Amino acid sequence: MRFVDLLKSTVLLSAGAATLLAVVTVIEANLRADDLLVLVAAGWWLVAALVGARLGRRMEPTPPVARALREARMATSLPQLQPGMILLGRLWPLLLATVASSALSLLWPQIAAIAAGFGVIWALSWRHQDAAVTAVEERDGVTFYVSSTAALGPVRLVRTPGLRRDLPPTAHGA
Repeated sequence: MRFVDLLKSTVLLSAGAATLLAVVTVIEANLRADDLLVLVAAGWWLVAALVGARLGRRMEPTPPVARALREARMATSLPQLQPGMILLGRLWPLLLATVASSALSLLWPQIAAIAAGFGVIWALSWRHQDAAVTAVEERDGVTFYVSSTAALGPVRLVRTPGLRRDLPPTAHGA
């Protein structure tokens, strides 16, 4: 699986998990006739969106992504492509947090509301990382793939030759 695809999937699945948890919160609050919970949760989600947007405004790779790119091992052939297993192996904490928060919200609906806010922060803070990796790939003429690793270990990348994009030189000061 390409690393940029993993990053895009992380953002989309985090946003989807946040949406699911927000819906669970609203449903549980409606069943309990708890209007205050919805108002407080909406305020938390707004704060979370602002925090995530602030954290994700940078266009350069975050330190963990930069480290993974820097430590990528060179290969001349593609690694074994198993996108489903790689997604599950890398994003199992998101799945576990979403399922656990949904289940616990049956007793305490505030848990799903809080977890939804963290999903919003995560999705918004990682939204530009795929573009940063794509820029590195285009600049260096390589493609980064996620290597199958242990679920608890750091992401390991494989760097394969790609198509280098030659751009005409730009005139400075024009």
